[in-house]
Amino acid sequence: MKKLILSAAIILGGLSTMSAQETMPEQSATPTEETMPAEAATATETDATTATASTQTGYSEISNEEVPSAVSDALVKAYPNATVSKAYVNENNEYQLDIKVDDKEGSLFADETGKWIQN
Repeated sequence: MKKLILSAAIILGGLSTMSAQETMPEQSATPTEETMPAEAATATETDATTATASTQTGYSEISNEEVPSAVSDALVKAYPNATVSKAYVNENNEYQLDIKVDDKEGSLFADETGKWIQN
């Protein structure tokens, strides 16, 4: 009987841990093709929403030509088919890139050296 109760407690504890992991955001620092759908789900739907979200987070819009080559190279390496629709920078020289890959849209964040950051 003790083994049955102990087994039930272990199973319930394991299920609650799995449930908590499913609701937590991705912790990967390097985006991969598997994480793109999650990033696309957090992408903004319209330009107005993007502009509002960016100004609220301290990012200001810049032209795509102003993005450092290290960031552009990292994007091409991670997502060869990605196109940048808009680019933003904040006072810490961190860049937000609104990208589109095929029919998926999302935002990526990188520092000035091209290292991906979780935002």
